[in-house]
Amino acid sequence: MEAHATDTYPEECCGLLLGRYDAAHDRATVAAVQPVTNDWTAAVNPFSQSDRDRHSVSKLNRYWIDPQILLTAQRKSRDRGWVILGVYHSHPDHPAVPSERDRQLAWSGYVYPILSVTAQQVSPPLIWRLNDRHQFDEIPLLIEEKQ
Repeated sequence: MEAHATDTYPEECCGLLLGRYDAAHDRATVAAVQPVTNDWTAAVNPFSQSDRDRHSVSKLNRYWIDPQILLTAQRKSRDRGWVILGVYHSHPDHPAVPSERDRQLAWSGYVYPILSVTAQQVSPPLIWRLNDRHQFDEIPLLIEEKQ
């Protein structure tokens, strides 16, 4: 994720987290990270905008994953016994805190790692998940070394 954020700077990057979810323990295990192309265009904007806003919105501050990519990833994951666990993206030159637009587009059950990236560095991701009030809560990231 960090390399992807650096490579796409100053545009937002995005990608998928694939793996297993243990509902009994509310624990996700990421088996693969799948970077995808940020397909944002004004045409995919799910919200109406004024002409002034339309010119200020671009890949510099928005991302979009083609729904066909999501379907393909879902099928391939299912074949491995995995699921899509979440969607990551970067915030170029901004904190790794979800925006209101991030919240409006988020799906319950997914995790949302966000990376803050500048021309000089990328910060480790902060991980977010929607609560039952459709607001983001930060959740811990646990890294286990493979043995």
